Amino acid sequence: MKELVVIGNGMVGHRFVEALLDRDRAGHWNITVIGEEPRTAYDRVALSSYFDGATAHDLSLGDLTGPRVTVHTGERATAIDRAARTVTTSTGRTLTYDRLVLATGSTPFVPPVPGHDLPGCHVYRTLDDLDAITDRARGARTGTVIGGGLLGLEAANALRLLGLRTHVVELAPHLMPAQIDQGAAALLEHLVTGLGVHVHTGTSSTAVRPGPTGHAAHLDLDNGTRLDTDLVVFSVGIRPRDELARACGLATGERGGITIDDTCTTSDASILAIGEAAHHRGTVYGLIAPGNAMAEVAADRLTGGTATFTGADTSTKLKLLGVDVASFGDAHGRTPRSLDVVVNDAAHHRYAKLVLSDDATTLLGGILVGDAGAYATLRPMVGSPLPGDPLALITPHGAPPPGAHTLPETAQVCSCNAVTKGDLLSAIAHGAHDVPALKACTKAGTSCGSCTPALAQILTQAGITQTKALCEHFPHSRTELLEIVRATGTRTFSALIASHGTGNGCDICKPAVASILASLGNGHILDGEQASLQDTNDRHLANMQRNGTYSVVPRIPGGEITPAKLITIGEIARDFDLYTKITGGQRIDLLGARLEQLPAIWARLVQAGFESGHAYGKSLRTVKSCVGTTWCRYGVQDSTALAIRLEERYRGLRAPHKLKAAVSGCARECAEARSKDFGVIATDKGWNLYVGGNGGFTPRHADLLATDLEESDLIRHIDRFLMFYIRTADRLQRTSAWIEAMDGGLDHLRDVVVHDGLGIAAELEAAMERHTATYTDEWADVLADPDKLARFTTFANAPTTPDPTITFTTTRDQPVPTTPVHLAMPTTRP
Repeated sequence: MKELVVIGNGMVGHRFVEALLDRDRAGHWNITVIGEEPRTAYDRVALSSYFDGATAHDLSLGDLTGPRVTVHTGERATAIDRAARTVTTSTGRTLTYDRLVLATGSTPFVPPVPGHDLPGCHVYRTLDDLDAITDRARGARTGTVIGGGLLGLEAANALRLLGLRTHVVELAPHLMPAQIDQGAAALLEHLVTGLGVHVHTGTSSTAVRPGPTGHAAHLDLDNGTRLDTDLVVFSVGIRPRDELARACGLATGERGGITIDDTCTTSDASILAIGEAAHHRGTVYGLIAPGNAMAEVAADRLTGGTATFTGADTSTKLKLLGVDVASFGDAHGRTPRSLDVVVNDAAHHRYAKLVLSDDATTLLGGILVGDAGAYATLRPMVGSPLPGDPLALITPHGAPPPGAHTLPETAQVCSCNAVTKGDLLSAIAHGAHDVPALKACTKAGTSCGSCTPALAQILTQAGITQTKALCEHFPHSRTELLEIVRATGTRTFSALIASHGTGNGCDICKPAVASILASLGNGHILDGEQASLQDTNDRHLANMQRNGTYSVVPRIPGGEITPAKLITIGEIARDFDLYTKITGGQRIDLLGARLEQLPAIWARLVQAGFESGHAYGKSLRTVKSCVGTTWCRYGVQDSTALAIRLEERYRGLRAPHKLKAAVSGCARECAEARSKDFGVIATDKGWNLYVGGNGGFTPRHADLLATDLEESDLIRHIDRFLMFYIRTADRLQRTSAWIEAMDGGLDHLRDVVVHDGLGIAAELEAAMERHTATYTDEWADVLADPDKLARFTTFANAPTTPDPTITFTTTRDQPVPTTPVHLAMPTTRP
């Protein structure tokens, strides 16, 4: 195994390690990561959410520490010896490398004005910086941000959220000079000022003056203005962290940055550089998207690939102080003889500009402020012929902007992942007939998400009709029907179709409504009219097999089972001559039971303390676990106890699709939690919660929703997640597809589940409490009800007579269905 050292544990370094682990399945690289900060990588792009209720845990990107990855936090690389191929750190540690990746990022530039180092002067870069700003803001009244660019406006919003009277000072004639022009900036300044932020453009700071306590108290500007201020935040730009590279003799750019070629390799073939520290073709990129692209290229190269980095799309769509701002392509019209088409509708808080070629036929770039809804359509059109009058594309209340159907197949719809319209049409032709399927096939829309509306348009162009109707009998979606049932108190299918549908129903809407009624607590699924609505498996509380028999799967919470219960299962399998198999969810499947045998089998199981495992239902199946701290020398939490608690809490919960879960007792992930609808992985501080995994037809790793949770908080988060899924997912939509299709994706889900952004958390939790309070075992309920028991016969006039068409043969000492001649294999295993 070769040694790889990564210096830098920021977002780009983290993305690189993830990408390498994903590609290096054979395990050729042993990875050591060195990070200066006392914590693992977190989302710097979302730093401002820290002032809006997000925690450090919410921002965390997760700890990649594992069998092949060692992460040293709170440690700084101090020297690189290229001849010896070693890295020395601030702790005296010496690390040997075969390859070295420099992901050292950048550092905020602080202008050397007098007083820049006074107490009360800050930068806006790390969580520690934000904590320091928060501490200083206590008791303060006024704050000033020096720098009116992207990050400066983020910092201004932070000060505003802290309750401070806020000033922004920008040297350029207008705000955000790198992204937008003067006309757009004028509207932005008007909107920002309306929020109470005081903007000073075309001026710079000359000194920070202390007050009586020695802290910053005044800021002098070169136009003669003196601002009273209790704290100052410098946000005037960044400088690449290239000091290690310079010290060991690597080539650097004239204005900084470690020089790399298109393979992300430096002047030393054994060293790569990525992210804000890298200088590529004369450019140092200060955005996360180019850094991620470099990370992917570097990972590909280290695993034998041929990927190259030839530049990056710097188009951006932002929300700053509540204002939508977007720029794309040649937004400033630097192309010779380019033409501008501008709509400046200040009265309606809207500015739009298109930059065109000199013959007005090709879109080169543009700027949108106030309303950036056209961004998803306009950005892919850059470099392409215009579909019509350019003014019509941005005129308010004019002709609707052209959709993605106007784009040529060569147009890049998703710049984050380099997906063209042609790629999308090809995926549609091969069966990707909705937005989640397109995302899964092509990765379009899985990064910034701004191109997601275009995916729906391209589906429509391809003749794929996207309808919310559940079926021909209901014009409503499943979500809408659930809300109708909740609001009206409807408790039967017949009443619902009479009031909100047509006809008699079908095999689509009947089970879907049955699931809705069960999710809302409508009694036993075989009570009254509900019994006739169920699918075959639910109707018989068991899974029908190919030969007409059924499987019986008792619940074994967390996979934990006593010898006595094991013996009971063995005796039942022996007495009823059933085939037994250990399932992937840590249960035992008893196959080959005839319909009339089911109640007798259930009675034996219930008497021994078992209950239905709901293997037949669109409901919680299992919560898989490892042995955790009880037995494992690597475990850091009791995963088995938690898995049992979760399975017993959510058992019987009916949902749009089946639900699978797992709990792993450490980062080694033996329970495979990240392939489940919700997965929990132990940390030394609590539990990390992952959601939206799927190990089925389209495998998908779960996304990290929250980190280092106490058990009580973890359960509240899962309660909310599951109930929100039940209420808003489509029929037969797995949690993975649900999140992919959700407007705002994981960010919106986190806002709802973690931050209660919709104000429904208490309602969701109460719904789960009602479920847990009313749960009963479906098998036991059938055994106690003669009317329900009467359903479990093959022949109405001979209840105990077995079906003569069901026959078995013996394979590997167990009964298996006799294979019909037309299905027989050429050879059989003895």
